[in-house]
Amino acid sequence: MGKRMNSALPKVLHPLAGRPLLAHVIDTARKLLPTRLVVVVGHGADRVREAVGAEDVAFALQAEQLGTGHAVAQALPLLDDSQPTLVLYGDVPLTEPSTLQRLVAEAGNGRFGILTVEMDDPAGYGRIVREDGRIVRIVEQKDASEQQRAIREINTGIILAPTGHLRRWLSTLRNDNAQGEYYLTDTVERAVADGVEVVSAQPAALWETLGVNSKVQLAELERIHQRNLAQRLLEAGVTLLDPARIDIRGELTCGRDVTIDVNCVFEGRVHLEDGAHIGANCVIRNSTVGAGARVQPFCHFEDASVGAEGRIGPYARLRPGTVLAEDVHIGNFVEVKNSQIAAHSKANHLAYVGDATVGSRVNIGAGTITCNYDGANKFRTVIEDDVFIGSDTQLVAPVTVRRGATIGAGTTLTKEAAADKLTLSRAKQMTIDAWQRPVKQAKK
Repeated sequence: MGKRMNSALPKVLHPLAGRPLLAHVIDTARKLLPTRLVVVVGHGADRVREAVGAEDVAFALQAEQLGTGHAVAQALPLLDDSQPTLVLYGDVPLTEPSTLQRLVAEAGNGRFGILTVEMDDPAGYGRIVREDGRIVRIVEQKDASEQQRAIREINTGIILAPTGHLRRWLSTLRNDNAQGEYYLTDTVERAVADGVEVVSAQPAALWETLGVNSKVQLAELERIHQRNLAQRLLEAGVTLLDPARIDIRGELTCGRDVTIDVNCVFEGRVHLEDGAHIGANCVIRNSTVGAGARVQPFCHFEDASVGAEGRIGPYARLRPGTVLAEDVHIGNFVEVKNSQIAAHSKANHLAYVGDATVGSRVNIGAGTITCNYDGANKFRTVIEDDVFIGSDTQLVAPVTVRRGATIGAGTTLTKEAAADKLTLSRAKQMTIDAWQRPVKQAKK
């Protein structure tokens, strides 16, 4: 339930790096190539099922939350006896696949494996009790003696057990403990009693085993995860002007010699090609930025593609469906939506280009807008190669500007503009000689 989260959202659906905690765990599990993948749901079950929405995931319902052993027991009808069962936790999102692979290798098909870790302050965790170096049981904090509480090796909760044995052990669990719950950890004693060897593996870092029970812990894991992602980018050759000030909420891939300034947010799938430079305070979602392109500060991209050597921003917005070819310039306070702009074209100032097909070497003047919406339907504007559009022009779609045309400043274009000619529509300018500017009257 995650009561300490103080939220109506089920705990495992709270986002880490833009994705639910549970999604991180499922992704890790998939990398181990399981024959079956089962999620045990309880509180907020319908919302969790909907959020996962994957065909390769089966669900088991724990109608009453009676402990970890009880939870795993609900999944038994869905498990594969020919393979050992690995138990992961939906609120422990950062465990590395390599760590789990070590656990799987250590336990094999016949041993009971536990992922353990040593902590300077193990308070609150179940202690690993060993005799002659062998694990014999796990004692929960509330049930531990003073001597057992001094043990620093703790149980992370992640186990691997032979499935057939696990079925039998779970059927014998009792809830006569301080919590009144059925502990999965009690299966360790059952394994020892049956002569099944209990072995352990350890993660490379403590943070791999940390869970989330509060927004404070969630924020701490977010920073750890972002630091790890930044470290991987640096090792791959990406220049981060401050590794502590980048947020990746999805998947960011980069070519060689990419530079990213501070406070940038990358969401979904983003790819930056060789030599791309991203200025400070940009938000880029599900987009690609071509080789050698420079994105100035405070730009927002969503479902967009920037071509090689592009020059974007500052304060530019590229909305879904934007495809920019090589050497396209989109300047400050320019918005582009569902439009394709061919090579070497420019819209450098204060423009809106929506639902448009723009050719090569086009210059779009400041204040130009495509009037693509009549209140009910969207229409398209076509601007062919080598067109010059003067400032403060309104292109009322559907409309076409033919190759080489020039549109005079201030024009409202409602009909096709002919190729290689000047088209303009402008009210006649007048000067009224006898006109007097109004004067503010004094108050009575």
